[in-house]
Amino acid sequence: MRLRRGPVAHAWRSLLHRLPKVDLHRHLEGSLRLSTLMEIARRHQIQFGLDIGAAELEPLIRFTVSEPADFHRFLSRFQLLRLFYTSEEAIRRMAYEAVVDAALDHVRYLELRFNPAALAQSQGFRLEEVIEWVLEGVEQAQRKFDIQTRLILTIVRGENPEIAWRIARLAIAYRPQGVVALDLAGDELRKSAKELIPVFQWAREQGLFLTIHAGEVGPPVNIRHAILVMGAHRIGHGIQAIHDFYVLRLLHERNIPLEICPTSNLQTGAVANFRYHPLPDLYRLGLKVTLNTDDPSISDTTLTDEYLFAMAGMGLHWKDLLRILENAVEAAFLSPEERQLLTRRLRQEIQAIERSWRLEGG
Repeated sequence: MRLRRGPVAHAWRSLLHRLPKVDLHRHLEGSLRLSTLMEIARRHQIQFGLDIGAAELEPLIRFTVSEPADFHRFLSRFQLLRLFYTSEEAIRRMAYEAVVDAALDHVRYLELRFNPAALAQSQGFRLEEVIEWVLEGVEQAQRKFDIQTRLILTIVRGENPEIAWRIARLAIAYRPQGVVALDLAGDELRKSAKELIPVFQWAREQGLFLTIHAGEVGPPVNIRHAILVMGAHRIGHGIQAIHDFYVLRLLHERNIPLEICPTSNLQTGAVANFRYHPLPDLYRLGLKVTLNTDDPSISDTTLTDEYLFAMAGMGLHWKDLLRILENAVEAAFLSPEERQLLTRRLRQEIQAIERSWRLEGG
């Protein structure tokens, strides 16, 4: 995108890259390296109906600038990606690389979400196996790189309730290993979450955090339902709230954070371009907005890019971005003690960056 180019954009991108960041909304399934996918395709002889290389595979995985924005077209990527969950080694490697890529972008705290059923079904793995493989990959990355990671298990709308209950119980069982929350994702336009409500209500009663995809492309009433019926602690996306005063008031009164992913919102057709993105208005209304990547490999983005787009495309300033970063720390599914440590660490790093920036004449 043109916002990434030019000397001014380059200078700001360099500074924003150095900024220690927090990503609360990143899907493992949308964070896979193209080079790794090609290697897995060759090793496991994955067939796409034709013989293709990296150049042909990339537009099947990654949203292109010329491609028409469309929510269901965006979701269709995940069906193709399921072909690559071929082995224990592949799943562990995908988790490892997703965390490493975040760390290389100076993400200091990451909440990585994934759908155990999607990873398990293609090869008949057990749900417990894929969760443990992801945990192992994440732990390996955390040992080598400067990043703290927590996991969120995703259930999709329309999922078999029996599978949903199993995922929820596994989220509780793996809490000591770093699973902190349950997520509801999928097609909010065509599929109902009615049969899954008891699952999420039960999970909240057990002390698990909940984040619900709502109001991304669907109506604001979905956000209201996610909060009042399902018990959401955070809302995934939630940008359609801007069209409903009562939903805005509900978010404000309950201090419910929004996990906003600007590039993804463009590609799904939720907004026409950055200039019309509601993030600045939601921020100025006092809502707890956060900036996130959603699916960095599908969207060809980084969290640094998302911060740059908020500045260059939406008119936010450095102090606004720091406030949004503070929102993310406050919204993180951490204990008060862990949040205090993360806050102290980020403040120290930001102060050092600002001192260096002033010395450089920034």
